[in-house]
Amino acid sequence: MELTEKQAHFLGYLAERIAEDGRAPSLRQAAFDMGVSHTAVAQLMAQLEKKGVLEREGHYGRTVRLLSKTGEQHRSGRGRELPIIGQVTAGLPMYAQQEWEGVVVVDKSIFVGDNLFCLRIKGESMRDAGILNGDLVVCEPRQYAENGEIVAVLVRGEEATVKRFFLYSDHIELRPENTNFPVICYPFSEILVQGKVTGVIRGKSSEFDGNGE
Repeated sequence: MELTEKQAHFLGYLAERIAEDGRAPSLRQAAFDMGVSHTAVAQLMAQLEKKGVLEREGHYGRTVRLLSKTGEQHRSGRGRELPIIGQVTAGLPMYAQQEWEGVVVVDKSIFVGDNLFCLRIKGESMRDAGILNGDLVVCEPRQYAENGEIVAVLVRGEEATVKRFFLYSDHIELRPENTNFPVICYPFSEILVQGKVTGVIRGKSSEFDGNGE
């Protein structure tokens, strides 16, 4: 099916933003950039999806893939997409699509492993480990940790944080990598490991409270 002029223009815009940022823009950002309403952007997305040139994971998902006419995804042969998670929930990282910030494209020869995900860091508590405000940390899904590992954990089933993990006989210690922040001890029942941090991508913004401050 042929695209209308508006659809082709919007598809070109999406391709450009994904190439530059590694992820699709939010509806709000796309509406601002295009000078149209949120509703118009949502309609264009639905039209492109219907015509087989765009694929979304979930109706409200920010994980967007552009497809060729043969249905093949436009992506680098060396790249892979990792979801950027806006909120961590209990259990292994199975997240609602509407909580995703989007995706980031990484070199698959560097970031290996199944079901990797990214968290956006907000704050400076891990500064001395080279994890800065606005960075993305790449995590390997796990529900356990070795002493000294930097992990993403869920505290009291609600609050997500990225810290260095230490297990003792009667408590768990979460240590920051910045002397301006305190070491905090928790009973076993209050901590659930979500994943081990395996890499850092220098960020452009700070939207995820990954430090639990």
